[in-house]
Amino acid sequence: MALMKNLILLMTASLSLGGAALADTTWKFAPDFLTPPPGKETIGNSHGEIAVDSAGHIYVSVQDKDAGIQVYGADGKFIKALPLPNSLHGFVIRKNEDGEFIYAAVLNEQRVIKCKLDGSVVLEIPTSAFPPDKIAAEKDKKLHLTNCDVAPNGDIYVVDGYGLSWIFVFDNAGKFKQVFGGPVEPWKLSNCHKLFIDPRFDPVRLLLCDRGNNRILHVSLEGEIIGVFADKDLRHPSSASFYKDLVCVAEIAGRVSVWDKEGKLVAALGTNDTKGQTNTPTVAPPDWREGVVTSPHGITFDANGNILETEWNRFGRVLRWNRQ
Repeated sequence: MALMKNLILLMTASLSLGGAALADTTWKFAPDFLTPPPGKETIGNSHGEIAVDSAGHIYVSVQDKDAGIQVYGADGKFIKALPLPNSLHGFVIRKNEDGEFIYAAVLNEQRVIKCKLDGSVVLEIPTSAFPPDKIAAEKDKKLHLTNCDVAPNGDIYVVDGYGLSWIFVFDNAGKFKQVFGGPVEPWKLSNCHKLFIDPRFDPVRLLLCDRGNNRILHVSLEGEIIGVFADKDLRHPSSASFYKDLVCVAEIAGRVSVWDKEGKLVAALGTNDTKGQTNTPTVAPPDWREGVVTSPHGITFDANGNILETEWNRFGRVLRWNRQ
């Protein structure tokens, strides 16, 4: 019975469309891989991101008091919590010649921080560093920063995804350089929830999860539109991560998807079509179903192509699919 169940999960997770070898990759759901912190039944209120460092440690942002970022081993066992702000809506882990760092957008404080993997902050981009004419006046003149990423030259890209979707560029010292995107032509972004440096191309480019328009957009690092990567059959893309020529996407309306470099769908994982169970943080643990998502909000590949996804959920939920 257990074997049949795993076979069904594997079959429903994979939607092979042929082509390159990676397009034939499948993923198998790994139940109960993560052990919550001691004394907790779940990880806690999650509305953020998940990432993996070069040592294979898993980082999950949690909004509970004193939670910050929880760190787990590759085996899913809790290690520690970093003393960081509890509204890290979006973050990435990037490595350069100086070491490995967390770059994070702190939603409730409207600032960007760069910190070491032990949580010590080494750079801050405060609210005052952002151009005042691009702050959403109708929202009490506050930024609503949702994510950031770092280009190969060290420039930091930040998106005002819960504001007017402007994309701000700072140098590696936190000095403002330029702004583009937003709700105006030609971008016409709407709830551009998260952005990422897409390393699959030369030169690298930005991949935008333009959630309000239900599309994924490619633009150059200077802000020029390259093209629409995907805009068909999406479920409101919220986050993305890259592995070789693949990108996995967290879709908050009930799916995790995998796409090849040409924008073809490779796999659909955890699809949830139950009314009232997607795009909401209120689905309680008794209603969770094995291998079925609710509201995917953050996502990452690890170094082996396994997929880890964190959900917008007030109890806190992380799912994993292992690459076969």
